[in-house]
Amino acid sequence: MNSDFPRIIALQRKERHISQKKAAADLGISQALLSHYEKGIRECSLDFLVRIANYYNVSCDYLLGRTPEPEGKIISIEDIPDDDGNNSMPSPEVVAFNRKIINNSISLLFALAQKANSITLIKEMASYLMLNVYKLFRIIYNANPHNDQKLFSVPKVVANDDASAIVSMNEANVKAASCGIKIGENDYVEDSEVLYLTTSILSETYPEYSASLLNLIKISEDSMHKKRNA
Repeated sequence: MNSDFPRIIALQRKERHISQKKAAADLGISQALLSHYEKGIRECSLDFLVRIANYYNVSCDYLLGRTPEPEGKIISIEDIPDDDGNNSMPSPEVVAFNRKIINNSISLLFALAQKANSITLIKEMASYLMLNVYKLFRIIYNANPHNDQKLFSVPKVVANDDASAIVSMNEANVKAASCGIKIGENDYVEDSEVLYLTTSILSETYPEYSASLLNLIKISEDSMHKKRNA
């Protein structure tokens, strides 16, 4: 049984604020059967797959989890990093692909923070991202014992732990501000509705960034599932 189909058809219905009863009636099935499909209890026919794809105006590939984009765009296998353990050097195209989806996803995050009109979100996200890049750079820099530590003012022995502590605070402040909780002098998001997001809102409001973010989510979660099932 496809594990993505139940989650995605339920997501599409809820994003459109359609009741299960109405969706079932529109699709010509009982509410109980639609409930079973959305919970993954029953497997649907190919005819119903096409019918519900047309109903939500999305692709069958999207409903089956083959692509994170509702329109059905699929990244070719050449674009996806090879992670089968063969230690082959990724191609320049794969490097560029990874850089693009990360950069675009970060741009979307900052666009959301600006939309929320929150200085705290912008500052804390910037610190969070900078410090994580800093940590990675120091790990790579420290790999060669001949690299001079005088490049840094913070001692090697405490640098990454100090950075991790601040990153944790950044994350806590982002959580608080985005949930409308004021911490100290930080501002906060006064209206959470400005952060209401659906797949269609992402695509329509951030057309230049949404595909990258949706693909980043899929690649990240595929990696999580793979590690957990290894």
